Amino acid sequence: MRALFLALAIAGAPAMAAAQGLDPGQVTALPSSPPTLRAAYGPGKLQVGELRVPPGKGPFPVAVIVHGGCWTSGFASLAMTSPMATALTAKGFATWNIEYRQLGDTGGGWPGTFQDWGAALDHLRVLARTQPLDLGRVVVLGHSAGGLAAPWLAARPGLPKGSPIRGADPLRVATAVDIDGPADLRLSVGALREACEAPVIAQLMGGDAAAQPGRYNEGNPGERLPLHTRQLLVSAALLSPEAASAYAAAARASGDRVTVLVLPKTGHFDLVAPGQPAWGKVEAFIVKNAFS
Repeated sequence: MRALFLALAIAGAPAMAAAQGLDPGQVTALPSSPPTLRAAYGPGKLQVGELRVPPGKGPFPVAVIVHGGCWTSGFASLAMTSPMATALTAKGFATWNIEYRQLGDTGGGWPGTFQDWGAALDHLRVLARTQPLDLGRVVVLGHSAGGLAAPWLAARPGLPKGSPIRGADPLRVATAVDIDGPADLRLSVGALREACEAPVIAQLMGGDAAAQPGRYNEGNPGERLPLHTRQLLVSAALLSPEAASAYAAAARASGDRVTVLVLPKTGHFDLVAPGQPAWGKVEAFIVKNAFS
């Protein structure tokens, strides 16, 4: 029901009304392969991920996948990104599809959501002890609200060492891919409020930027430039071309490499739905640019 509510909320947003396509339930129902293994990256029941490894010797580049859902419990889970993980594994990526605490979960929001993203990424070091993973070629892909995780994880090594969301030894990311999600929180307040029918950015951060400047300085990729990481942005229904262009311009001015793919009149969930034309374009964009 929560997933259906999210679909209806997004369909109701004027910027997205012309871009209706599959809903979250339809994406979740797409075929996916069983994971190679399911592993915990922390002690909580939501601190888990599914690893899929291609056949062959490897080592394989790794795609860390972060689902969206307004950062709100009950809207989405890693089940919705399992079909995408399966498709990318077939393209030669080992995929680490993660769950994490969200608003409404014990410990979700600031700082727990960010801490989970970081801990899940760093857990690749543990997985690489027994699995053929190339930790020098790690790409993080986030969809919708989960798109924030991609550039933020790239920014994490540059956070102050005393930051509550940095971690002791952040794993570096080669490429960050934001699929129709917020790259800069300050540019996305209105779009997320409308799509999620709630002030979810302020809820995630524990206040707006004026009330929590320190948290935004550490949790907003737009305030951490340069990220020193290759960045790919997909603009469709939630990430407007204007917001994508503004972020890309600022990132490029700082010295970062950024490529933007604009897919107008495209369903927000079609972007992560294997078999849909939109996914074909996103997948080709990732495969072509992830390590170029």
